[in-house]
Parts: sequence; structure tokens; C-alpha cells
Amino acid sequence: MEALGNAAAAMAFPFRLLHTPAPGRRNLRDRVCFCAGKDDDAANLFAGPSQIKLEGHNVDILEESFVPSERRLEMSDTDIWKLFNDAQRNIVYLNKQRLAAVEELKKLQREKELLLGRIEQLEAGKQMNVVEGTVTKPMLLSSFSELLLRIDSMVLSGMIGTSEASDIRKKVMDRKDNIPDVFHDIQQKTDMELLSELRQFSEKTMRKALHIVHICSEMEPVVSFGSLASCVTGLSCALQRDGNLVEVILPKYANMDLDAIQGLRKAEAEFDSYFSGCWHKNRVWIGVAGGLGLTLIEPVYHSSFFNRDRIYGYSDDFERFTYFSRASMDYLVKSGKQPDILHIHNWETAIIGPLFWDIFVHQGLGGTRVLFTCHDLSSQCLEQPDKLGLCGLDPHRLHRPDRLQDNNKTHLVNILKGGIVYSNKVVMMSSVLSKERIIHSLSHGLEPTLAIHKEKLLIAPYGFDGTKWDPSRDKLLPANYSADDIGGKAVCKVALRQRLGFSGCSSAIVGCIFSGVIDIDVDNLKPAIQHALRKGVQCIFMGLKTPVRSTTMQALQEELKDVNMRFVNKYDEALLHLILAGSDIILCSSFDDPLFQIPLKAIKYGSSPISLDIRNGGFRQFEGHDFRSISRKEGFRQSERHDFGSLMSTQYIISTFGKMSLYQALDEINNDPSRWTWRMKDGMSKDFSWDAECLDIHWAAYTFIKNL
Repeated sequence: MEALGNAAAAMAFPFRLLHTPAPGRRNLRDRVCFCAGKDDDAANLFAGPSQIKLEGHNVDILEESFVPSERRLEMSDTDIWKLFNDAQRNIVYLNKQRLAAVEELKKLQREKELLLGRIEQLEAGKQMNVVEGTVTKPMLLSSFSELLLRIDSMVLSGMIGTSEASDIRKKVMDRKDNIPDVFHDIQQKTDMELLSELRQFSEKTMRKALHIVHICSEMEPVVSFGSLASCVTGLSCALQRDGNLVEVILPKYANMDLDAIQGLRKAEAEFDSYFSGCWHKNRVWIGVAGGLGLTLIEPVYHSSFFNRDRIYGYSDDFERFTYFSRASMDYLVKSGKQPDILHIHNWETAIIGPLFWDIFVHQGLGGTRVLFTCHDLSSQCLEQPDKLGLCGLDPHRLHRPDRLQDNNKTHLVNILKGGIVYSNKVVMMSSVLSKERIIHSLSHGLEPTLAIHKEKLLIAPYGFDGTKWDPSRDKLLPANYSADDIGGKAVCKVALRQRLGFSGCSSAIVGCIFSGVIDIDVDNLKPAIQHALRKGVQCIFMGLKTPVRSTTMQALQEELKDVNMRFVNKYDEALLHLILAGSDIILCSSFDDPLFQIPLKAIKYGSSPISLDIRNGGFRQFEGHDFRSISRKEGFRQSERHDFGSLMSTQYIISTFGKMSLYQALDEINNDPSRWTWRMKDGMSKDFSWDAECLDIHWAAYTFIKNL
């Protein structure tokens, strides 16, 4: 383009060739030659042999330099012809340059037209309309364009071939509406990181989308009591981001947060459901929560079932949730829905297992399969067998050892056991426990049942919202940072000290986060904190949802009074983010934290989680296990052959932090800072969100049972 600019400028600077005709020679008219560029550049521009025909004469033009002159000279005939030949040679060269420039302009014009066409395609499809009552979501054009350009860069650098690049581009174009949800901070990622995500995205586009319906008793943020609520919402959103259709059915509680539901409205029609020998009317409310389609079922006759202050804890809980389970199935049939997967949770909807196979599979749901997720084996619901008749089941047929009969109290039926027996797959949620440990030590009387159905039992880890808990884009932090650039963590540490009024600097900051669900092991906590304070460490205590200043913690605070200790006596969301970012270590009551996932969030924020069971790291029970990791790409069947090591998150947490005490952690910070920094960055590079391993395990289970 520089040469083109010089050539264009040349047309504005003429040189006139003058001569004195020689005797007997034909008089040549004055000729005008236009030279490119400035005078100083002319000699560099004009070079190269050529031959032209001028006024009937063939003139050989030699490769010589031409230096123009502004003075009018008297020249010999030989000099004039030499100057004339030089001028003609330069004219030819200019013609060549002009033709090359024209070709270059045409090429640029074609590229411009292709780019404009791509932009028009992006603008035409940049908005994704969701169901009525929700906000239209604009697609991030810049992210999409950046992604395509990065693919081009990978081809040019030799990272991928043109064939793979073409395949990835096609899949990206086919699912362009999902790009803003799937790919974040593209400019901050290296080509290798982005290529890994693109390949996973490319693989997922080959998956056949499924229609999944969760029937459950909780869902964030509408109604939340325990880990079930966060799991249903987190997993469902991840599934929907992966291209699947996900719906949730809940009871319409009196105490639910209706403001969290967009476009909530009552359906005009009511439907009947069977209960206690009669058919009863039910109202249906529909809306959207967290981008998920939500259906609320409200009994008309039995309106008192869910018009209460609490979700659970009543003497008629069996009747309440059995009514809801049967009504949900009647609603699916009468609305004509035929989901691929019915996903049921805990004992409250476990009765759907036998209901489905004994009654509803013959009512248009022959292609549907059932997956049962259990969050707590200790809550099982034992009832008299005849109560099964309330929802239309046959008590005599089900009160058998291989079906619903309780293993210990044989005169009762076990509703949770029914969910295990009558589901195609069973998923136990745990971030640290193995299948063998659950079956043999934590089964609460269900060991024979779990042993029989061991082949369909899977373990899946909890996750967290990766869009909210990510230091690289956390809006509540004074500075963002990532595994590739951790500079912002030091800024967060300074901000945390200022926020809590700490003076000076310390060797480390230790945060103690307590959920209020798991008891605090004060006997181990006290000596650990005393040791840390002697090392000059600054310590912070904060509770989640519940005040820290319980009787136990108040006594600890009075006993361990120190200028380097702070107790935060109320929950503060922004401060929690800052503690995770500004601390070097997070003390946890347990690594198995299903409600808040503090250990996993700590790792993501570059703060090492340490178990409060100082004496053995809290994981003596895992000694002797083979911590083998497997790739998610190795598939469902291989992951079933492995037990403990099949969970990458579990393997990483236990092998990295399982046997580390607070003493060891502080020693490594002070004496081996490079290793500590490597450990921190390594953890931050891991993905513990719902979109990672938890999603992969559930997807493998869904596709496996769908193909049965």
C-alpha cells in the first residue's frame, strides 16, 4: 500500500524532456514524463528492464537509474536519446506498479465485502428472543467477532489445520446465540486455553439436545432451604447453556419469593389429579426463574398442604409431597409433554419412580426415562404401606424386600428406597465422598439396596455459579485477577486489611468461613489459631447467613483476644468475596460443603482451603485409595469402572489439600513461596463450576438411560 501511495503521488509531478535536434534527424516533439514520489525517492522507485513501442520506433530500455533535473539544459543528440529512454523505462515501471496496486485494491475490496457480509449476518441474528415475559438478550457481537478472528490466528500459527478450523467455525456459526454464555473474557485467554474450550464446544454441538423436567421441592432463588435448591438451579442453567430444554415443576408455597419469577401468571385452565380415591382440581402458575421455565402447582381442595410457614417438618409431609408428585405426573400427561428425562430429587419426589413405571409409562411417556438424585441418605421417609394407595399405587405389590419395603423396619415402606429401585440411574451428590464409602459407611440402613443397585449409582460433585464466583470478572472486588495474572490479588489483600482495620502487614491472612450448618471443631480450631497468631498472621471469622457470635464462637473470641483477629457478626456478601480474594488460607469446617461450596470457591480465588481437623487433615478415611484421574472425554462407562478417582475435583482437592494442616500451609508460604504461588495458580486454573464435571456426569447419565 505504501508503494501504491507513492505511485499515486507521482502523477502530480511532471518533468519535460528538452532536446536540440541533430542534423538529418527527425525532430521529436517534447514529451512529458510523470515521476513517482519525491525527487529523492525517484531513483529508488524506477528500476527494471522493459521494452516499449513509441511512435513506430522499437526502443530498448536498459536498467539504469534516472535522476530528474529541474533545470532546462542544452544537450547533445546522444544525451537526449539516453534521457528519453530512461523516461520511457520509468513509465513502463509505473504502469506495472499501477496494475499491481489495482489488483491489491480489488483484493482489499473483496475482503471488505466479505467482512461486511459477516457483520450483516451477525446483526441479523444478534438477538435471542426468550419466552414471553422475559427480557430479550442481545448477543455480544464483539465476542463473536473476536472468536472468529482468534480461530484465524490459530490457523496462521499452525495450532490447527484448515479443516478443523472450518469445522469449528461452522459449529460456532450454528450456535452463535450461545456464544456470549459459553465464552467469557476471550481476549484474556491464551490461544491454547481458547482452543481447548472451542474443541469442547465443538464436541457438545454434536450432542442431541434433550428435554429435561425437574420435579422437586426447592429451587433457587424462588424457594431455598438446602443444597437441593442451588443444585437444581445451577445444574439446570448449565444444561440449558449446553443447548438443552430444561423445565422445573414446584409446589406453589405460600412463603416462596414470587418476585424472583418473571412473567408469573395463572393459567386459565385447571387440571385434575388423583389423591385418596378422588380427583381434585389444581391451578397452574407459569413463569421464568433464572432463565428456566417454571411451573407451580397449587391444590384447590387441599390448599393447606403448601399454605404454611415452612417447607418441611410437618407430620403430614408424606401426604403433602405425595399429592404434589402425583399431580405433577398428571399435569405432564394432560399437557401433552413428553420429556426425555424426568429428574427427581430426594424422598419428597422419589415416589414418582414407582408412579412412573406402574401407571404413567403407559400414558404416552414410553420414551421417557427417570434419573434420581439424592442429596442426603439420612432423610428417607418411612410410612405405613397402605398409605401408598393415596396416590393410586398398589401397597401389596410394592411392600416387598426388592421394592419399597424398609430393610430394617420391614413392616414399613421406605420412600427414598423406592426412588433408588425405580430409577434408571441414581446420582449421589458429594464433593469428597467415594461410592464405596457412601455404600458401606453412610447408607443409613440402605447398604443392601445400594449394593444391589451399585451399577447404576454415580457420584457427582457440587459446583458453583462460575459467572458470579470468578476473580477475573468479580464486580465486588477492587481489582480482578486470574491464574495468568495474579497481580490483583495483592490489591484485594490490601483492601481487606483496610476494610477490617488491620494495621501493618502480616506474613499471611487466614479467613475462617462457617456456614452455620456444620459444627465448629473448637478443640482443633483454638490451637491452630493460637499458632497462627504467634506467627504474625491476621485472622478473620465470618458466618454465612447465620451470625458468627454463637456461644462457642463468643467464648473463643474472648479467649483469643488479639489485635490481629476480627469477628464479623453479620453476613456480608461483598465482604465474603473480598475475604476469599484477600486471604491466603481459608479454614473450613469440612471439605464437603454442599450448601455454600466454600472450599471450591477458595481454590478459584487463589486461597488454599484447609480442613479444621488439624490432626489428620480430615481425610484419614481416604488413605489407600488410588487417586487416578480420568479425562471427561473418556466417557461414561469408563468413569463407572473407576470409583474415587473418577471425580477430578475430588482427586485434586484431596491430593493437594487433604493432608495439609494450617502449620504446613503457613510454613510453605514463608519458606517456599514459589511453590505456594504455583499451588495457588494451579488451583485457580481448575473449573469447579456447575458447567464442568457435574454437568458432564449428569449428561453422561441422561444419554445412557435415554438409549436404554
